[in-house]
Amino acid sequence: MDCDRCGSEAVMNAAYSGAHLCEEHVTRSVEKRVRRRIREDDMLSDEATPENPETWVIGLSGGKDSVVLTEILADTFGKDPRVELVALSIHEGIEGYRDESLAASEELTADLEIAHEVVGYEEEFGVRMDDVVEDDPENMAPCAYCGVFRRDLLEDYAEQLGADKLLTGHNLDDEAQTALMNFLEGDVKQVAKHFDASIGGFEDREESDSFVPRAKPLRDIPEKEVALYAHLNDLPAHITECPHASEAYRGEIQELLLKLEENHPGTRHSIMAGYEELASLAADSYDDDGNGKDLGECERCGSTTSGDVCRKCRLLASMEAV
Repeated sequence: MDCDRCGSEAVMNAAYSGAHLCEEHVTRSVEKRVRRRIREDDMLSDEATPENPETWVIGLSGGKDSVVLTEILADTFGKDPRVELVALSIHEGIEGYRDESLAASEELTADLEIAHEVVGYEEEFGVRMDDVVEDDPENMAPCAYCGVFRRDLLEDYAEQLGADKLLTGHNLDDEAQTALMNFLEGDVKQVAKHFDASIGGFEDREESDSFVPRAKPLRDIPEKEVALYAHLNDLPAHITECPHASEAYRGEIQELLLKLEENHPGTRHSIMAGYEELASLAADSYDDDGNGKDLGECERCGSTTSGDVCRKCRLLASMEAV
């Protein structure tokens, strides 16, 4: 099969669009959509100037998604004096896994000449994920603990680094899975929170000092296309699943969506188009009702929380009691 745009040998058939693309045009297509998302989400403030640049902190795990995101951002904004890019990596303390992905992250940031910060659970919380999995005081899936700890460190260090935006490498598959899970669980509040974390413009969120605004520039790109981009551009991505990964429900949703996409190309895009509109309405409703705005400081660590003690500190307390 030949490329629709230049006649060269195609390496990808995007069933949802009918496009057949060669190596060069796969790369161009991915980059074009990421840059369009950045423009549509008004990520770069009009107030950003060479004298007063914005700081964008990128959550860099070393996996394909965050590596591709970092590469495209560096290519787009690396010489733009209005933006300062800083990569932030989290070491969870997983033997034989995270060290390799951190090596990939260090190689990439050195090649791109952007700042790279590394923080770890052990240094910050006094725990390693290997130990958390072994003790499991809350009888939860490992990803439940890790997600809480990771989000806390990303938010905390993004703030410490003076971030104006916190960027993560969630792709279209990730977002469609989360959307479908929220609907199937009937969790309207989580739909609203998901909107606040990643969708739409940044004007309203910038009025709050509670959280660094987030963005997900890859959220229009299917996972397979992200992986293909990384391969075609020979990026140092560490493509290995975490040995503790056990999100069984998400795995079921993933298989369901893959089957639906195979039978009905464009399903993921359709889900997200409707979800973003409904999520916006849900977020507006919660804002109008005053829900979610009664936030205070955690008694133990001082982070923003709706209760007396944040979720991270409750989990750490459980670990201490083991």
